[in-house]
Amino acid sequence: MVSLVAIGGVLAWTLVTFALRGADRVNTLDVLLPLIASGALLLRRRHPVAALVVVTAASGAYYPLAGLDGPVIVMAFVALYTAADLGHLIPAVVVGAVALLAMGLGEVGGTRHVDDSMFLMIAGWVVAAIAFGGVTRNRRAYLLEARQHALDALRSKEEEARRRAGEERLRIARELHDVLGQKISMINVQAAAALHGIRKRPEEAEAALRTIKDTSKETLRELRTTLGVLRQVDEDAPTAPADSLARVDALVAESGLDVRTELSGPLDALPTEVDLAAARIVRESLTNVSRHSGTDKATLTIRHTSGNIMICVEDEGPGASYDGGSGFGLLGMRERATALGGALEAGPRPEGGFRVTARLPLSPPTNGTR
Repeated sequence: MVSLVAIGGVLAWTLVTFALRGADRVNTLDVLLPLIASGALLLRRRHPVAALVVVTAASGAYYPLAGLDGPVIVMAFVALYTAADLGHLIPAVVVGAVALLAMGLGEVGGTRHVDDSMFLMIAGWVVAAIAFGGVTRNRRAYLLEARQHALDALRSKEEEARRRAGEERLRIARELHDVLGQKISMINVQAAAALHGIRKRPEEAEAALRTIKDTSKETLRELRTTLGVLRQVDEDAPTAPADSLARVDALVAESGLDVRTELSGPLDALPTEVDLAAARIVRESLTNVSRHSGTDKATLTIRHTSGNIMICVEDEGPGASYDGGSGFGLLGMRERATALGGALEAGPRPEGGFRVTARLPLSPPTNGTR
């Protein structure tokens, strides 16, 4: 668009000059040089340096050789601006300097076509055209970089949102597995006991059915609480207390196992996240004993020592074949420990049975571990 405006203005001014001065002063170069400059200017975006050289050469030859003094130099200013705007700053400076030097030497050695004030004005326009082209290029680069930074920030924000959503899904999955999975497992065990003793020991079957009733009620309450959090609606506050090492006796009783418990050190007033994670690990470990060990006996050891909570759950049952800890229960326990900067190990004991050991630091990690 700029090229067409410049070309149209130059040709119109040339025609006006021709009409005012008459045909006696016109020669072939009055037509040929503006046409050459116009054709080169149309290619300024595709070949900016070549167009600059041709337009400048045509403009330099126009004034001493042509008969009319049309504004062909305007096209040279446009070509200088375009070259600088497209990143060819050095060629633009060199061509502008050479053109001014040639103009100065020509004025000194021959007939003067411009006076000193006009020469200074032309030099100022040359500098201005090059400078303006550099400024517009830098501004365009700045805006592009700012836009890229904004896109990167938006992309990082979306990735952070996806990461947080993934972490929340994992947390919910652990909660559902640790709480509801244990309760449903207990219901399954008690149902099997009720079916086995319904004829031979009716009183044991009745006790098992009562346990199923109470456990299912508690499971529904836990499920309702979890779903209420997911829906983010106002629900009745949960009536059951949260899992805690201060209630380790209740955790052991809910497992339905014969557990030998060894406690060492104060287990109250622990950091909330550590207390909850420890209780969840104890619950899940006892649930695994009930499900997989083939025995109803286990040993639970909890020690508060050296700024850590140490947990060990062992059984002596024949158990199932160990798969390296790929189950969701072991995975969830290991994630809980790792999130606090601790560690968890699980595997068969050399003397038989299975062992789960966990270390949970009471202080949050300071090395970036989450």
